[in-house]
This record gives sequence, C-alpha cells and structure tokens, in this order.
Amino acid sequence: MLKNITVSSAPHVSKPLSTRGVMLDVIIGLAPAMLAASYYFRIHAIVLIATCVVSCAGTEWLCNLIRKKSNSLDDLSAVVTGIILAFSLPPALPVWAAIIGSVFCIAIGKMVFGGLGANIFNPAMVGRTFLTASFGMLMTTWMVPATIDAEVRTIAADNTVDARTQATPLAYSKQALKARTGAEAVNEQLGAAFTGEIGGCLGETSALALIAGVVYLLIRRTINFHIPLAVLLSAFAFGSVTYLIDSESSISPLTHLCSGGLLMCAFFIATDPVTAPLTRRGMWVFGIGVGAITMLIRIVGEYPEGVMYSVLLMNAVTPLIDRFYKRIPAGGKASG
Repeated sequence: MLKNITVSSAPHVSKPLSTRGVMLDVIIGLAPAMLAASYYFRIHAIVLIATCVVSCAGTEWLCNLIRKKSNSLDDLSAVVTGIILAFSLPPALPVWAAIIGSVFCIAIGKMVFGGLGANIFNPAMVGRTFLTASFGMLMTTWMVPATIDAEVRTIAADNTVDARTQATPLAYSKQALKARTGAEAVNEQLGAAFTGEIGGCLGETSALALIAGVVYLLIRRTINFHIPLAVLLSAFAFGSVTYLIDSESSISPLTHLCSGGLLMCAFFIATDPVTAPLTRRGMWVFGIGVGAITMLIRIVGEYPEGVMYSVLLMNAVTPLIDRFYKRIPAGGKASG
C-alpha cells in the first residue's frame, strides 16, 4: 500500500489527470473571455495577453536557470498566470508596465517560494497588487470598448492611440454611495456588464464569456463548485442586505456579481488548487471569506474593487483553515 502513496506539494491531482492537463483545461476555459476581450478591445487585448504570457514564461525560465532547476514551462502554469494577470489589467496599460507586473508575479509571487505548489499567494493577484500600488493612475484608467467608440481604433499622426476613457460600473457605484443617490443608473448597465460592452479590466467585462468557460471546466471536473458557489452566495447575500437597506445609493446584488472581477475570481482565481484549502469545509470557509471581504471593500472601503485584496488575505489564512479542517489520512481516522 505504501508504494502507491506519493508525498508532494499541491496541486494534488489523480490519474489520468496531470498538472499540464489541468492547466490546459483552464486555458481552454479562459478562451471565450480571450475572444470577447479581443472583440471589444481589439489590438490592445492581443498585445496585453501576449506580453503577459511571454513575460511570465520568460521569467520562470530565467528563475529556473538561476536556481539550476529543471525547466518547468511544460506544465503551462506560467501561461495560465500570464493570462489571468492580463485579464486583471486595464486594456490600455502600457507594455512596459505589463512586463514589470509579469516579472514580479512570477519571481516574487511564485518562484521565490520554490515554484508551483510552494507559493502561498496567488501569483497573478500578487502582480496586480504590485502594479496597483506602483502605478495607481495607469491601473484605474479604463478604455471604452471599440464596438461603441470608433476612436479606440484611431491612430494619431504621432502613432499614439487616441482613445476615450470610461468609468466602470463599480466606480460609478462608489460615486453613488458617496452621493447617497444615483445607483439606479448603474443598475441599468447590467446588460452591458453581462455581454462585455463596458469599460473595465481586460477579462472581467464579459460575464457571458466567463460563464461559457466555467461550464467547460465544470463538465471536465477541472474545478468543483464549492469555492465558486461560496464566493457568489456570500457576495450576493452581502449585496442584498445593503441593497434592501438603501436602494438609492447601493447597486443591486446582480450588478455586483456581473461587474468587476467577481466572476473571474470565483471560478478562475479563488479555485487555484495551490493556494486554496484542501477540504470541502475549508473551501466553503475560504469562499465565504473571499466574497464577504470583496463586498466589504466595495461597499465600505474607499476602493471600488476588492477582489485582489480578498484573495490574498484569504490565501494568508489558508494554512490555518487547513489546520482547523484536517483531511482524513489514508486508512481512515485513528481509533481510540
């Protein structure tokens, strides 16, 4: 029996699955959102995704070379990190900033801990947090989708892109909270937030595209429903309470779910097998914490979005959750 037991770090997958197979499924699940981003933000989306993927892969290769470790690029985890990081960035972010964020998220968020399976924080969220702290203005400048603004595709004589900016629904909701009125106008953007024809980060604007990818992952059983359902239910409950208390200044819970990075967080970030708890009960606690903290930041805090902070905070307490909700060892619980 002992010959069939392998002790290793997360992610823990069973045959015939492999880390490469899981990451490939995630990439396929992210494909609809990539297509939607390319449709709404055109060349900006393509350049940003390519920049982040290449930079993440290159940084991981260089870190392995420096540490004299074998190449780990074939597990595709760096590619997934690059795509998720790109999805959490504004479409008009300069290439140099995307490179800096990609290098930071792999070198500091992943490889400094020892590589895949040893990191305690989600690398993509580490990179986004670093960029937000370092380049606040660039990270809060949103582009209008090309489908509703022809100027996005207009190239000026000096080869710079002439594009108008647009506030996101969450930014408008924060204004409504401060003004104590105007939430109804934000709720009217629910349809645009569902399809993706609205300003925001590259991969979070189209709820429909994200849901299409999620269906594939659930069918393939690459992810389970525990963490996503816990995130969405806790966020919906929190948003419903505030909406019922003051509907004039609080946006509806459905608008909260479809706006910002909540859906992407629930299905593609919080479900990271390396940084999430191992047991089902632990997953529920983790997901509820992510959803509640996100809504707390959105509604009470000054920042309109709270996904990256909620994920990193819950990543930090994951070891405690795993200690509290322990897995049953092979062979069952000890008698006595």
